[in-house]
Amino acid sequence: MNSIVVLPQSTLSQPHLSRSVITLKRRCLHASSSVLATPLPVTQAGPPPTAPLPAVSQYGERVDRRRRQADLLKKGQEMRMQQMKPGSAMKKRFWKDVGVHTNSDGLYTVYLDSRPVRNPQTKVPLSIPPSKPHLATAIALEWDLLTSAQQALRAHLIPLTSIASRAHDLALQDASDASSRAPSEPTASHQSRTIRDDIIMTLLPYLDTDTLLCWAPPTPNDADSTMTATPSLRDLQARVAEPIISYLTTIIWPGVQLNPSLDEGSIIPAQQPQETKDIIRGWMTGLNAWELVGLERAVLAGKSLCVAARLLCEWGESFADVRRSLGRGRPHGAQRFGIEEAAQACSLEVMWQTGRWGEVEDTHDVDKEDLRSQFGSAVMVASGTSQA
Repeated sequence: MNSIVVLPQSTLSQPHLSRSVITLKRRCLHASSSVLATPLPVTQAGPPPTAPLPAVSQYGERVDRRRRQADLLKKGQEMRMQQMKPGSAMKKRFWKDVGVHTNSDGLYTVYLDSRPVRNPQTKVPLSIPPSKPHLATAIALEWDLLTSAQQALRAHLIPLTSIASRAHDLALQDASDASSRAPSEPTASHQSRTIRDDIIMTLLPYLDTDTLLCWAPPTPNDADSTMTATPSLRDLQARVAEPIISYLTTIIWPGVQLNPSLDEGSIIPAQQPQETKDIIRGWMTGLNAWELVGLERAVLAGKSLCVAARLLCEWGESFADVRRSLGRGRPHGAQRFGIEEAAQACSLEVMWQTGRWGEVEDTHDVDKEDLRSQFGSAVMVASGTSQA
């Protein structure tokens, strides 16, 4: 082992000193002991393998991932079709092309080759109003994505066709009722208004247990939540609910009183005032068929009549004048109340709980996407080209 020798200058000037003296002057600059390397035996002949290299794609990683997903989807569809009975007519897709045609009245109709898509209840061609070309195009896209006639029997695969058919039924009954009812006859007494009355009677009880009005009970820590970075659940619920309630009680239902459903320390929801229910019932009675069905879909999805009404007022075709008047005083670039805002308002408690404890796979994530899909179909059926 070689060592670095440090000698004073006076020693170097005396060549007559013996080598032993110089040896005593050595000083090592390290303290680690020397360890010899242990060679490993060669167990494999030949050169080492080359390192793996990623496959070079000319389309990019994103396109390749989408192609793999499309291939998996196609294989899944083929497996489902193989499970059907051999020789079944429902296994095949009897149409080749899907298109949207316009009749002499300006109504849109979706055609499968030369066959119109019909209302499953009345068996008449499903007609879409002239102000809703986006809805007709979306329905045509639904049918174009189907691979067999059997899939058309599943409502979750054609959600827009389902909700449009219900609105079409209600519109036909409203038109029949208006033409056959005497001018002096009350609307509610006519038998053809059964669908409308059933919808209103189904939606009105949601007001007493509205998701937006059910707040968490106050806790002793709520007083200190303003001093911390993390607000309490009740503070978050109040922060989200107050703008929606203010919009509804000042613009849509002026003078209406909306109270929180749960009192302090109670698990039984409090009833809303009867005057509030009467005003909201009259408001729903005045909605057209397409907006009322869109309101029904949003209420059943989010369990909140207030959030559904706010979403309808933001996108409904009949409320375009209200939005124009409010848009003059709205700051430039202000965000509208859309699907994401409605979904967050209806699932705020779930989001708060999953933020603390985590999500359950294939449960919370599926419910979240399904809620936004339901709200999207409600917006599609209620909106029109005259919206602002």
